[in-house]
Amino acid sequence: MPRLLRHSRTVLVLPLAALLALAGCTAPEQDPAAVSGRVPAGLERFYGQQVSWGGCADFATTPLAGQVFAAPGLQCARVRVPLDYSRPDGRTASVALLRRPAGDPAARIGSLLVNPGGPGASGMVSAASLAGAVADTELGRRFDLVGFDPRGVGASEPKIECRTTAEQDAERLDTDLDTSPAGVAQTEAEERAYAQLCARRVGEEVLANVGSRDVARDMDVLRAVLGDEKLTYLGFSYGTRIGTEYAEQFPRNVRAMVLDGAMDPDEPLVESLVNQAGGFQGSFDAFVDRCLPRPGCWTDGPVPATEREFQELIAPLAQRPLPVGNRRLSYSDAVTATIQGLYSDQLWPLLSQGLAALERGDGSTLLALADMYYQRSPAGYSGSEDAFTAIRCVDDQPVTDRAEVREADRRYRAAAPFLDDGNQPSAARDACAFWPVPPTDEPGLQYVEGLPPVLVVSTTGDPATPYEAGEELARALGGRLLTFEGNQHTVALQGVACIDNAVTAYLVDGTLPPEGTRCAP
Repeated sequence: MPRLLRHSRTVLVLPLAALLALAGCTAPEQDPAAVSGRVPAGLERFYGQQVSWGGCADFATTPLAGQVFAAPGLQCARVRVPLDYSRPDGRTASVALLRRPAGDPAARIGSLLVNPGGPGASGMVSAASLAGAVADTELGRRFDLVGFDPRGVGASEPKIECRTTAEQDAERLDTDLDTSPAGVAQTEAEERAYAQLCARRVGEEVLANVGSRDVARDMDVLRAVLGDEKLTYLGFSYGTRIGTEYAEQFPRNVRAMVLDGAMDPDEPLVESLVNQAGGFQGSFDAFVDRCLPRPGCWTDGPVPATEREFQELIAPLAQRPLPVGNRRLSYSDAVTATIQGLYSDQLWPLLSQGLAALERGDGSTLLALADMYYQRSPAGYSGSEDAFTAIRCVDDQPVTDRAEVREADRRYRAAAPFLDDGNQPSAARDACAFWPVPPTDEPGLQYVEGLPPVLVVSTTGDPATPYEAGEELARALGGRLLTFEGNQHTVALQGVACIDNAVTAYLVDGTLPPEGTRCAP
């Protein structure tokens, strides 16, 4: 089955040059009686922590983190949580968090907790990246902006890291395009070996407790230790799944919740995969349509012919990866680079340049785009890819029947013809079919009672989380849908006044936008 794309990857609001540059305090306990909100039995010592804020330099695990953490006014800390909530007296984990304090303490409402999704993306980096954008806004004056790295991610400990830089570079050169029985057997052997490698290097106890179920429990601890009786939350993409999970477990602890780039909680995994493929096909078509009238476009069109033209352009890389300095651009890298470029129309010109350069034998731009997707810098990988797999493998039921896998691949290719390499659909199962620990999340949205109205933001041309998923999530949670007519993945706090004003009004005083509100760039 085709590997699930990074469902909730959020393109960080940073200058393009900064993105291409990618190419601990122990908390003393306080009186549990001072904890905000209800304290679950047995967890008093975690809910009763007092956060000790300090500098952020030691929390940076990537060059990008080091860059954005250096901004003035940011503070970082660690919070202890049980590694396994069923054994609160056992091993603990450390959740790292970053905040920009409210600009007007006298008017402060509380903390605005943000998460950019991934899964595996750093909430600390996201918050630090947004800090400047909200500094002079009502949100920045009224809320502490707080981002956290979910358990296993970024600066949180223990961290999910399965492969070394050399091992992940080698994996990117392995295309796994052979869908014959022998090719399927080889691919599955590699997937099984990867699952075993993660179990050995990370540990089964850690892998069993990194899912969204446990991240939501951590968020309630964070809510309490930050001094908030109820949670105010902004989740992007896969962060909407975390938010939905929190709403299921702690509906009466929610003050306000914005879910941008929504995942439909009732959508089966295969349907989600196929619909996402269709979303990227729509973005590819729009990308080509905008490119055609512009000088230097990589294709002469027409749009329907470009699907095959794209595959013909990248096909030689399957047999002969293209040297780029001391590295090589593979077929899978070219696909990944294209997917990265389709996440936002702001990246479309760069993607067009990269494809045109490939025609001339230059793969440097596409390799940089693929590195952006994989969060690879000259210093190595961030660990987000390993975290992505580990979290998804415990959040979703694996697809283990080869016939079902083959049918999913067939539907995927039909939904996204530009990604169809021309081979027969594959029956190869992915790493989750061999994962050493079982899923921990229940499929589908569980009954939610006592949840206040949430605000769901959905973009009509979102490639990764299609617009219809936002409609379904708003309906399922009894919330309000806010529509953005654009071509990008997520939009809140990215400079679109209509969206930002509606999000601010809701987060500050609970005012929902009128039913049917639509915003444009």
